[in-house]
Amino acid sequence: MRVVLAEDLYLLREGLTRLLEAHGFTIAAAVETGPELLAALLEHRPDVAVVDVRLPPTLTDEGLQAALAARREIPGLPVLVLSQHVQQLYARELLADGTGGIGYLLKDRVFNADQFVDAIRRVAAGGTAMDPDVIAKLLESRSRSQPLQCLSPREREVLGLMAEGRSNSAIASRLVVSDGAVAKHIANIFTKLGLAPADDANRRVLAVLAHLNGTPAEVVQTGGRRGD
Repeated sequence: MRVVLAEDLYLLREGLTRLLEAHGFTIAAAVETGPELLAALLEHRPDVAVVDVRLPPTLTDEGLQAALAARREIPGLPVLVLSQHVQQLYARELLADGTGGIGYLLKDRVFNADQFVDAIRRVAAGGTAMDPDVIAKLLESRSRSQPLQCLSPREREVLGLMAEGRSNSAIASRLVVSDGAVAKHIANIFTKLGLAPADDANRRVLAVLAHLNGTPAEVVQTGGRRGD
């Protein structure tokens, strides 16, 4: 699996490079600035990009800006944001096209290599890997009138755990319920969000994207936006 890595701190960039190579990834490019990241993504078209938010030259949001620009040129490019900061506006924009392949982890909450590597592989496969704190930030300002309000509190809890990338068994263990109960909740979520029968992995991603982006699921499913 080919990775483009963007991190401005030399020691962290080298450490991530060695870690990923030790787990079988190929580092197509490891860069430190926003312009270098965009150029590397367009040149190498990797299986996944691992991107810090704040990169030179201004150390504001160059990493996310470069990732967004690359996804406009390469629709569906998987991007895992690895940062100390939550940028709500650009995180929502990453989620808005409904293609999946999105992750957002906070550096100080990645506790082991297996967790990190699993998140990268999940995002590269088109799934989601969202830190719970990022989920909370994204949901803070979302309108209370969104169709997701039709979900029960338990269904929203299940959907939030789905956004973290947890499997049905992991959700069941977390909530201390049976796998069958989780499957029933997920089926109800699909029905209430209007996600027609299809590949369940794809519907899972669409539901998560609707949850995080505050976008009606039928709009996410067609790849459009409200007002189109």
